[in-house]
Amino acid sequence: MAASKLLILLTGPTSVGKTALSIQLALKLNTEIISFDSRQFYSEMRIGTAPPSQKALELVPHHFIFHKSIHDEYSVGSFEKDAINKLEELFETKDVVIAVGGSGLYMDAITKGLDKFPEVSPGVRLKLNQEFRKFGIEHLQKELADADPAYYQEVDLKNHTRLIRALEITRETGKPYSGFRQNKPKSRFFQSMTIALNLNRADIYDRINLRVDEMMLQGLMKEAKELYPFREKNALQTVGYQEIFSFLGGKWNYETAIEEIKKNTRRYAKRQLTWLRRDESIHWFEPNDLAAVLELIENTRNEES
Repeated sequence: MAASKLLILLTGPTSVGKTALSIQLALKLNTEIISFDSRQFYSEMRIGTAPPSQKALELVPHHFIFHKSIHDEYSVGSFEKDAINKLEELFETKDVVIAVGGSGLYMDAITKGLDKFPEVSPGVRLKLNQEFRKFGIEHLQKELADADPAYYQEVDLKNHTRLIRALEITRETGKPYSGFRQNKPKSRFFQSMTIALNLNRADIYDRINLRVDEMMLQGLMKEAKELYPFREKNALQTVGYQEIFSFLGGKWNYETAIEEIKKNTRRYAKRQLTWLRRDESIHWFEPNDLAAVLELIENTRNEES
């Protein structure tokens, strides 16, 4: 397969407008979309994960949306394998493919590959998630500081998913998570470029607040009630569902739960931007910069050819 094949990764903070631009790009480039949004994988989570609309899914073929159940064990390592296989298939007929999402670890899985880690029994992750909900993120931070000081110094300490990922390896093996990391990117059969969207903070926060209100009108409460019996599942340890579960469990009233969803989503967007800004190779645009993005893609393709 020719090395001139190009994967365009479109990312940015939640609610910024990635889906709309990705559809425009895919139609212009006559290509398909791979999702690396790790919560849109699950078929039972159709409102709280803000997936593309049915119209968008009909306009452009999408992959890795609603292809799993919350009852499935699906790791980032499994996604890496599946995504690379799908790209091999798509690049047989496409010169450009678009990957869209906001999950940094899953984006890295596609472009760089992951270090090989030991398998972790589901019970370890379940217990860590329970401890996080009961004792808070400081509990995880303290354990990681003791168990793996090296990784503690570099990890985003406000990202409970990353903390749990490191601690489950440590608990399973008795060895620090950092000891399994090689940080050697795998070679890929395609070139890649990353485009990140951004707006000023006030606009992003307004979009987040509006999206949460729209989700509630679309039936997020009903969806969360149906999923409440399975709230311990790893897929459901995410913003939007956890806050409503706290309401359903009697911890918060309705208004508090909605405000917590908005607040925690804003915090998530801030973490996404912090993570992305560490990569100086990323090209930044606003969501309505379609012409400029297309020009960059065309120039990049000309340089590669």
